Amino acid sequence: MLKLPSALALFSALTLTVAASAQQRPTPPPQQVSQWQLQHYPFDDPKLPTEKRIDDLLARMTLDEKIDCLGTSTGVPRLGVPNIGSSEGIHGVVQRQARYARKPITTTQFPQPPGMGESWDPDLVRQAAGVEGYEARYITQTPKYNRQILMLWGPQSDLDRDPRWGRSEEVYGEDPFFNGTMATAFIHGLQGDNPKYWQAAALLKHFLANENENYRTSSSSNFDERLFWEYYSLPFRMGFQQGGAKAVMASYNAWNGTPMAINPILRSLLIDKWGLDVISSDGGAIHLLVDPRHLFPNQDAAVVASFKAGINQFLDNYKDPMHAAVKQGLISESEIDQALRRKFRIEIKLGLLDPPSMVPYTSIRQTGDQPAPWNTARDRSVSQKLALESVVLLKNQNNFLPLDKSKIHSIAVIGPLADVVHGDWYGGTPPYAVTPLEGIRDEVGPYVKINYVPYNSPQDEVAAVQAARHSDVAIVVIGNDPTCGDQGQAWVNTPDGGNTLPCTTPSDGREGRDRESIHLAQEQIAKQIFDVNPRTVEILVSSFPFAINWSQANLPAILHMAQSSQDEGTALARVLFGDADPGGHLVETWPSSASQLPPLMDYNIRDGHTYMYFKGQPLYPFGFGLSYTTFKYSNLRASSSHLAKDGAITVSVDVTNTGQRAGDAVVQLYVHYPHSAVARPGEELEGFQRVSVPAGQSKTVRISLPAQRLAYWDSHTRSLEVEATPIVLLAGDSSAHLPLQTTVQVQ
Repeated sequence: MLKLPSALALFSALTLTVAASAQQRPTPPPQQVSQWQLQHYPFDDPKLPTEKRIDDLLARMTLDEKIDCLGTSTGVPRLGVPNIGSSEGIHGVVQRQARYARKPITTTQFPQPPGMGESWDPDLVRQAAGVEGYEARYITQTPKYNRQILMLWGPQSDLDRDPRWGRSEEVYGEDPFFNGTMATAFIHGLQGDNPKYWQAAALLKHFLANENENYRTSSSSNFDERLFWEYYSLPFRMGFQQGGAKAVMASYNAWNGTPMAINPILRSLLIDKWGLDVISSDGGAIHLLVDPRHLFPNQDAAVVASFKAGINQFLDNYKDPMHAAVKQGLISESEIDQALRRKFRIEIKLGLLDPPSMVPYTSIRQTGDQPAPWNTARDRSVSQKLALESVVLLKNQNNFLPLDKSKIHSIAVIGPLADVVHGDWYGGTPPYAVTPLEGIRDEVGPYVKINYVPYNSPQDEVAAVQAARHSDVAIVVIGNDPTCGDQGQAWVNTPDGGNTLPCTTPSDGREGRDRESIHLAQEQIAKQIFDVNPRTVEILVSSFPFAINWSQANLPAILHMAQSSQDEGTALARVLFGDADPGGHLVETWPSSASQLPPLMDYNIRDGHTYMYFKGQPLYPFGFGLSYTTFKYSNLRASSSHLAKDGAITVSVDVTNTGQRAGDAVVQLYVHYPHSAVARPGEELEGFQRVSVPAGQSKTVRISLPAQRLAYWDSHTRSLEVEATPIVLLAGDSSAHLPLQTTVQVQ
């Protein structure tokens, strides 16, 4: 059973799928590709330098055509220039927009980004993004779909600084290096590995510090330059400089009082220094400069200001204001040319102006009776592996798991999430969705009785208790609702003019609504079932951390998995019954209470946000995850006891599987600065690697540590500086368990 949200969306979801208004050049049959010629104009000639081609294209365009291209469409039908198009794509290509009266297209749907992060496997995230990029090409180049979606809006590179943030479900975790590593891997997979052409283009969201929802349309995220460079911007910088992404979306919020849509840093840093080509506004963000921010008297003035700041892709009412601005001499046509020049570089990078015979990705399209990629073993295998690697074992008292199905005659499967796979705003329509109930049934076969109770109403309570009492084992599946407020209910306007959702459960959150609580009301179901059957397993399917203190104190076993994977049930069942070892690790600090957290609007993470500055004892620390086997970490050593400021060392750790079965260890490398000239966190993640180790065997994990990764922002030189100081390297399996250490001198 699959439940997906309706078409209701915020302005920022305005163009989940942007249909092409321009007619795309036809793709010839394969046997004609070698003879295919497109040199109708000089801009079609791949032998010319890119900038010369763009010069020619701009010279042939009318002003109306140029202004049209400042939206999400880059097509110029009169000249045969194809549209890049766009789609949401943080954990699957989104093609479900009912508003366009088009039939949804199924595409592979992976776990939400926290779940992707919980795999601690960047190469697997790269493979998943490769699936997305391939499917976007396939849809774009298969005529029957008539959609162009070669710019995917992802990865989401913000940081989950606070678990109460409603959009925590969209990001990889709380650590900047970790998120940047995952974002970089995602970009590489999406854009492909061809040296000349991209498979698809990545657009990173949302620059910068977009980490509160209730008042995001009027709020300011305030923090110093050190936190800008060392924390908030790091995942973006890694995505641009290491991943090669060239597009970004500016966030709704302000930074230190200046809204990002008009912040000078868009041009001074993103364009001039980091070389970005597309700077997109968020949906409706330009109007917010007028109301509620009251920075400009009208939309015309706001459009001019944001364009001057560097925005060259508007998700807002902009055409009439742009025409008026040109007419009034506020914006020149040459300025528009410069803005479009950047966008057309991506057009050429995607190969849309080149002969198909030259572009390796033009063969990605439907031919004959071949199955769509999302129906192939290749794409499904990546989905299944990522779902499996994302499962986190939070508790396993006395090795309660895995369950031995040969000794079980009956299982109670109970809970509101037991027979549903929830979609979310930024996921699409999967070709199939295996619920936990279905996965368990498939795993145990017909000889084990399944007593299922959904527990969606008080009337289910008696039936659930009876099912648990008369079953050998009870499995309770609970969590949050990522579609809260999206069941045909109206938006609720906040006093500041923003939007929030009428979600009825305080611990639910999503775009437009921060969480009011981190305590899980559904935990009461687990309590009731445990009272009649102490052999109760809790499966927490959630987008966020929860303070499940009672569960941790009382239940014998707890598993966690993020929402929205099409293979959710299969992965959970394989782990439950021991076909696979759980190897996922948490990507956020799970507090035991919201009282351990600073105020949500406190963006100075030094006041207690994230594992780096958390005060008190968390319920589960950052990087935590158990296994069905045991690992011993030993022999931490560096390739040199000295590290040059412009050099790198290799850090090695031996991992021995001391248990009776194969399993995956996640080796985490942290750095501590005992004598730094500036205040540093207690430890910072600077490397990690997931490794499979057979029972009784050892493997050596090697992690590269460039000195530049240790840089801090020097407020005097206004640059990132590597400090000549001793550093302590610490290694282990979570931020709270680092048994190994050694010292290296940076010089």
